[in-house]
Amino acid sequence: MGKRPGISAYLLPALGLLLALVFLLWPQFGPGAPGILPGVLAVGSVALLCGSAFSAVGHADIVAARLGQPWGTLLLTLSVTIIEVSVMASMMLNGGNNPTLARESVLSVLMIVTAGIVGLCLLLGSIRHREQTIQQQGVSGYLSAIIALGVMLLILPNETHAGATGSFSPFQLVYMSLIAVALYAAFLYMQTVRYREHFAGQPEGHGEPTPGLTSFLVAIGMLLASLAAVVALSGRVATTFEDFLAQFSLQDPDAVTGALVATLILLPEGISAVRAAARNHLQHSLNIALGSALATVSLTIPAMAFISVMIGRPMVLGLDNEDRTMLLLTFVLSVLSFGTGRTNALNGVVHLIVFCVYVMLLFAP
Repeated sequence: MGKRPGISAYLLPALGLLLALVFLLWPQFGPGAPGILPGVLAVGSVALLCGSAFSAVGHADIVAARLGQPWGTLLLTLSVTIIEVSVMASMMLNGGNNPTLARESVLSVLMIVTAGIVGLCLLLGSIRHREQTIQQQGVSGYLSAIIALGVMLLILPNETHAGATGSFSPFQLVYMSLIAVALYAAFLYMQTVRYREHFAGQPEGHGEPTPGLTSFLVAIGMLLASLAAVVALSGRVATTFEDFLAQFSLQDPDAVTGALVATLILLPEGISAVRAAARNHLQHSLNIALGSALATVSLTIPAMAFISVMIGRPMVLGLDNEDRTMLLLTFVLSVLSFGTGRTNALNGVVHLIVFCVYVMLLFAP
């Protein structure tokens, strides 16, 4: 992030909208159609959705730099959340009911961020710079909010009287959704207004110049076009994912689907976080990575809960035993890794080892 988007950031959303229009006007180009054209279009829709997601985040970064805080942070968060919710909602509505899809996607985001991306940032940063420092108060703020919401939304459902099947009652689901949104709003205020210095700490010269008015207006238009392309293509991508995974004998296909969705959503921000850590901007790197995880757990679950209530399809949030164990292990490890305010390569290695075990459990639970 912070770089001006290239020509592909303008071309890919336009091609994505064009392909979505083709699907709308000629629905016979579906998976069951003869020939290779449906397969080519399916692969193209996945590629263009990925490109449009990258484009949306890049243009949102330009708009955010012009708007300043807290609106810039909020815009970036909402852009990524819209992309994730649109893909997840399309998968929920495609075919039979997928009551655990939201749970698996949010769990995957938490594990990929706190074990995978954070581990890679710590390892690569420490290899190049031996040890790195962070603003401990800021990282503790992220972790406290993520841990609280992770436990309340993904572990607590199995412990309530209504949670025999891992689901909240309708009243509990609405109440906990409001709690998640309220906690995120409080965190956003603390991060961008009250305690901004706790989340700074980048070296001098790290910031980018404020974009001009023309760049700002163009970025707004392209951000809207990119989000529209993602939403328009998400239905076809959902069908493509599920048809592809149906060819394999997976013990938990929803878990693999959730991990694929999370990887797609986190890829742009993950690359930005790793690059920042390699440049010795670890605090900025953690702001990107942990901010993505917090936004996902605090905004995506309430959004999916609203959709679940509106369409009358149940949503299971309570984690299975192995997933609960891995999530709690990652939370404890994160607290220990950042407890001194300094990190080294060993911290990164341990995080990545936990991530490798999580990937194994996706395919062999």
